[in-house]
Amino acid sequence: MRGDDQEPDGMFSYVSMEARIPADHPLRAMRDLMDTALREMSPRFALMYAKTGRPSIAPEKLLRAQLLQILYTIRSERLLMEQLDYNLLFRWFVGLRMDDTVWDATVFTKNRERLLAGDVARALLEQVVAEARARHLLSSEHFSVDGTLIEAWASLKSFQRKDAPAGPPPDDPGNPTIDFHGERRSNETHASTTDPEARLFRKGKGHESKLCHQGHVLMENRYGLAVDGIVTPPAGTTERESAVEMLSRVPQDGRLTLGADKGYDTREFVDVLREMAVTPHVTQNTTNRASAIDDRTTRHRGYALSQRARMRIEEIFGWLKTIALLRKTRHRGTARVEWMFIFGLAAYNLVRMRNLAAQSG
Repeated sequence: MRGDDQEPDGMFSYVSMEARIPADHPLRAMRDLMDTALREMSPRFALMYAKTGRPSIAPEKLLRAQLLQILYTIRSERLLMEQLDYNLLFRWFVGLRMDDTVWDATVFTKNRERLLAGDVARALLEQVVAEARARHLLSSEHFSVDGTLIEAWASLKSFQRKDAPAGPPPDDPGNPTIDFHGERRSNETHASTTDPEARLFRKGKGHESKLCHQGHVLMENRYGLAVDGIVTPPAGTTERESAVEMLSRVPQDGRLTLGADKGYDTREFVDVLREMAVTPHVTQNTTNRASAIDDRTTRHRGYALSQRARMRIEEIFGWLKTIALLRKTRHRGTARVEWMFIFGLAAYNLVRMRNLAAQSG
């Protein structure tokens, strides 16, 4: 049964937690933005929980706690529960009273599984984007796209042959000695025993290969807010395929523009964009071949503006990896990694919107 999100004041406290939080604290604006999105999602939560039974942790509290974990780069649920136990700021933000018992870390994790199954992270991102649109913070015509590698929670020692016969037990089950010398490994013949959905991939020549997932972001160019995201296994064509998928979900009243780096400069991708009434503001790749982007695109001033604006998408990736714990994900499987990636995009937008509101006075 869905838990109650009521927040009554403590009976024996002379000063409420509300009075203890500074009026200009950044989390106040974040809480208002988050609560606006959560109110719109309340009917969705009602369908996810039984009408009878023991009340669970309120989904609103779970999501506020998850947001705190990202904003303060807290590495684990156990550390998050420890902070909730004594940090009045965290208790106020989540909606716990001073004398409320903090959840057990395992209970928190199990309850969060329901949110993962319900694709709540994407719904939250959509609500945050809708709020940004209502505040006139989104461009409806100009977008940028890019992808980044997310290192998987798996070591190269777990990348083993799919048809390997059962051998003797390892000398150390936790960290066995494995000799890869002379062995050719690829995603066709090998898979990780820790995260089978991770793929061995490298960013480019001169870079080491790692087990990873690939995150893709569609950004609007006015204020650099993320409007959509996808996580896929890394491959040579997934960036372009994901870009088309995300663009297909953008409300389109007229012609759009899409900025991207030279990895998107292929004839097939450019032709698909033109069929979708999207002008491809893609960096020209003239290495050993002719570019699919010609003078009819590059001669316009908008092309140069898109090329500058698309650089801002690296700020999103940098924030996700340094603040939102996604340099090396703590989750296994594409679905879980995507949930955290999408939730991280929603958190980034909330921070950005709060900062923009502060700047406007």
